[in-house]
Amino acid sequence: MAVRVLGVDPGLTRCGFGVIDVDANRTARLIDYGVIRSDVDAPIERRVHAIGVGIEAVLDEHRPSVVALERVFAQHNLSTVMGTAQASGVVMHLAAARRLPVALHTPSEVKAAITGYGSADKKQVAAMVARVLRLDAPPSPADAADALALAICHGWRGAPAVRVPDGGALTPAQRAWQQAERAAKRP
Repeated sequence: MAVRVLGVDPGLTRCGFGVIDVDANRTARLIDYGVIRSDVDAPIERRVHAIGVGIEAVLDEHRPSVVALERVFAQHNLSTVMGTAQASGVVMHLAAARRLPVALHTPSEVKAAITGYGSADKKQVAAMVARVLRLDAPPSPADAADALALAICHGWRGAPAVRVPDGGALTPAQRAWQQAERAAKRP
Protein backbone atom coordinates (compact mmCIF):
# COMPACT_ATOMS: atom_id res chain seq x y z
CA MET A 1 0.00 0.00 0.00
CA ALA A 2 1.31 3.43 -0.95
CA VAL A 3 1.92 6.24 1.50
CA ARG A 4 0.95 9.73 0.35
CA VAL A 5 3.57 12.30 1.34
CA LEU A 6 3.26 16.07 1.12
CA GLY A 7 6.68 17.70 0.93
CA VAL A 8 6.91 21.41 1.73
CA ASP A 9 9.83 23.74 1.03
CA PRO A 10 8.73 26.59 3.30
CA GLY A 11 9.07 30.19 2.32
CA LEU A 12 7.01 33.31 2.78
CA THR A 13 7.39 34.60 -0.78
CA ARG A 14 7.43 31.17 -2.47
CA CYS A 15 6.34 28.04 -0.61
CA GLY A 16 6.98 24.93 -2.68
CA PHE A 17 4.84 21.83 -2.32
CA GLY A 18 5.02 18.36 -3.81
CA VAL A 19 2.70 15.41 -3.35
CA ILE A 20 3.81 11.87 -4.13
CA ASP A 21 2.74 8.32 -3.41
CA VAL A 22 5.53 5.98 -2.27
CA ASP A 23 5.17 2.20 -2.34
CA ALA A 24 6.89 -0.16 0.11
CA ASN A 25 9.44 -0.95 -2.63
CA ARG A 26 10.31 2.79 -2.71
CA THR A 27 8.72 3.42 -6.07
CA ALA A 28 7.51 7.02 -6.05
CA ARG A 29 4.72 8.44 -8.20
CA LEU A 30 4.03 12.11 -8.78
CA ILE A 31 0.60 13.35 -7.75
CA ASP A 32 0.97 17.14 -7.83
CA TYR A 33 3.44 19.97 -7.28
CA GLY A 34 3.62 23.73 -7.39
CA VAL A 35 4.38 26.92 -5.53
CA ILE A 36 2.16 29.01 -3.29
CA ARG A 37 3.09 32.68 -3.49
CA SER A 38 2.44 35.70 -1.32
CA ASP A 39 2.69 39.35 -2.30
CA VAL A 40 5.97 40.78 -0.99
CA ASP A 41 4.27 44.18 -0.52
CA ALA A 42 1.40 42.81 1.59
CA PRO A 43 1.42 43.04 5.40
CA ILE A 44 3.07 40.05 7.06
CA GLU A 45 -0.20 38.69 8.44
CA ARG A 46 -1.73 38.60 4.95
CA ARG A 47 1.35 36.87 3.56
CA VAL A 48 1.22 34.21 6.28
CA HIS A 49 -2.50 33.81 5.64
CA ALA A 50 -1.96 33.38 1.89
CA ILE A 51 0.54 30.57 2.52
CA GLY A 52 -1.90 28.97 4.97
CA VAL A 53 -4.81 29.11 2.54
CA GLY A 54 -2.68 27.54 -0.20
CA ILE A 55 -1.35 24.72 2.00
CA GLU A 56 -4.84 24.09 3.35
CA ALA A 57 -6.14 23.66 -0.21
CA VAL A 58 -3.36 21.15 -1.00
CA LEU A 59 -4.08 19.21 2.21
CA ASP A 60 -7.81 19.13 1.45
CA GLU A 61 -7.36 18.08 -2.17
CA HIS A 62 -4.69 15.40 -1.75
CA ARG A 63 -5.21 14.09 1.81
CA PRO A 64 -1.60 13.11 2.59
CA SER A 65 -0.70 10.64 5.36
CA VAL A 66 2.35 12.64 6.44
CA VAL A 67 3.95 16.03 5.86
CA ALA A 68 7.70 16.28 5.21
CA LEU A 69 8.99 19.77 5.95
CA GLU A 70 12.41 21.32 5.55
CA ARG A 71 13.98 21.94 8.96
CA VAL A 72 14.65 25.64 9.51
CA PHE A 73 18.37 26.28 9.79
CA ALA A 74 20.43 29.34 10.60
CA GLN A 75 21.43 31.63 7.78
CA HIS A 76 23.06 35.03 7.63
CA ASN A 77 19.90 36.58 6.17
CA LEU A 78 17.56 37.03 9.16
CA SER A 79 14.53 37.98 7.03
CA THR A 80 14.85 34.74 5.04
CA VAL A 81 15.06 32.69 8.24
CA MET A 82 12.04 34.48 9.70
CA GLY A 83 9.94 33.94 6.57
CA THR A 84 10.92 30.28 6.46
CA ALA A 85 10.08 29.84 10.14
CA GLN A 86 6.73 31.61 9.75
CA ALA A 87 5.75 29.46 6.76
CA SER A 88 6.92 26.33 8.62
CA GLY A 89 4.76 27.24 11.60
CA VAL A 90 1.69 27.59 9.38
CA VAL A 91 2.34 24.18 7.78
CA MET A 92 2.85 22.51 11.18
CA HIS A 93 -0.32 24.11 12.52
CA LEU A 94 -2.42 22.91 9.60
CA ALA A 95 -0.92 19.39 9.78
CA ALA A 96 -1.54 19.20 13.54
CA ALA A 97 -5.15 20.32 13.05
CA ARG A 98 -5.58 17.28 10.78
CA ARG A 99 -3.61 15.02 13.17
CA LEU A 100 -0.96 14.44 10.50
CA PRO A 101 2.59 13.66 11.56
CA VAL A 102 5.22 16.17 10.49
CA ALA A 103 8.76 14.98 9.71
CA LEU A 104 11.55 17.55 9.61
CA HIS A 105 14.50 16.97 7.29
CA THR A 106 17.64 19.08 6.85
CA PRO A 107 18.65 20.20 3.36
CA SER A 108 21.82 18.05 3.47
CA GLU A 109 19.80 15.02 4.59
CA VAL A 110 17.45 15.49 1.61
CA LYS A 111 20.34 15.98 -0.82
CA ALA A 112 22.07 12.82 0.43
CA ALA A 113 18.85 10.82 0.13
CA ILE A 114 18.14 11.99 -3.41
CA THR A 115 21.60 12.24 -4.95
CA GLY A 116 23.84 10.28 -2.60
CA TYR A 117 25.78 13.49 -1.91
CA GLY A 118 24.86 15.86 0.95
CA SER A 119 26.35 18.91 -0.78
CA ALA A 120 24.61 18.46 -4.13
CA ASP A 121 23.44 21.63 -5.84
CA LYS A 122 19.84 22.46 -6.74
CA LYS A 123 20.32 21.40 -10.36
CA GLN A 124 21.56 17.93 -9.32
CA VAL A 125 18.65 17.52 -6.88
CA ALA A 126 16.09 18.57 -9.49
CA ALA A 127 17.60 16.18 -12.06
CA MET A 128 17.39 13.25 -9.62
CA VAL A 129 13.83 14.17 -8.64
CA ALA A 130 12.91 14.02 -12.34
CA ARG A 131 14.65 10.66 -12.67
CA VAL A 132 13.03 9.16 -9.55
CA LEU A 133 9.57 10.34 -10.61
CA ARG A 134 10.17 9.43 -14.26
CA LEU A 135 9.53 12.97 -15.51
CA ASP A 136 10.66 14.28 -18.90
CA ALA A 137 12.27 17.34 -17.30
CA PRO A 138 13.15 18.56 -13.83
CA PRO A 139 10.20 20.12 -12.02
CA SER A 140 10.10 23.90 -12.02
CA PRO A 141 10.37 26.21 -10.17
CA ALA A 142 13.17 25.10 -7.84
CA ASP A 143 10.97 25.48 -4.75
CA ALA A 144 8.62 22.80 -6.10
CA ALA A 145 11.53 20.51 -7.00
CA ASP A 146 12.89 20.92 -3.46
CA ALA A 147 9.47 20.06 -2.00
CA LEU A 148 9.31 16.90 -4.13
CA ALA A 149 12.83 15.99 -2.96
CA LEU A 150 11.65 16.36 0.66
CA ALA A 151 8.67 14.09 -0.04
CA ILE A 152 10.87 11.46 -1.72
CA CYS A 153 13.42 11.63 1.10
CA HIS A 154 10.73 11.02 3.68
CA GLY A 155 8.99 8.34 1.64
CA TRP A 156 12.23 6.42 1.23
CA ARG A 157 13.18 6.90 4.86
CA GLY A 158 9.89 5.44 6.04
CA ALA A 159 9.99 2.51 3.63
CA PRO A 160 11.88 -0.69 4.43
CA ALA A 161 15.14 -1.40 2.66
CA VAL A 162 14.16 -3.60 -0.26
CA ARG A 163 15.30 -4.44 -3.75
CA VAL A 164 13.88 -2.47 -6.65
CA PRO A 165 11.05 -4.13 -8.61
CA ASP A 166 13.23 -5.39 -11.47
CA GLY A 167 15.37 -7.37 -9.02
CA GLY A 168 18.34 -5.00 -9.36
CA ALA A 169 20.22 -3.25 -6.60
CA LEU A 170 19.09 -0.15 -4.77
CA THR A 171 19.76 3.15 -6.54
CA PRO A 172 22.87 5.08 -5.46
CA ALA A 173 20.68 7.55 -3.57
CA GLN A 174 18.83 4.73 -1.81
CA ARG A 175 22.15 3.07 -0.86
CA ALA A 176 23.51 6.38 0.49
CA TRP A 177 20.36 6.88 2.51
CA GLN A 178 20.56 3.34 3.89
CA GLN A 179 24.21 3.88 4.90
CA ALA A 180 23.36 7.20 6.55
CA GLU A 181 20.54 5.56 8.53
CA ARG A 182 22.89 2.79 9.73
CA ALA A 183 25.57 5.31 10.72
CA ALA A 184 23.03 7.41 12.65
CA LYS A 185 21.96 4.35 14.68
CA ARG A 186 25.51 3.51 15.79
CA PRO A 187 26.40 4.62 19.34
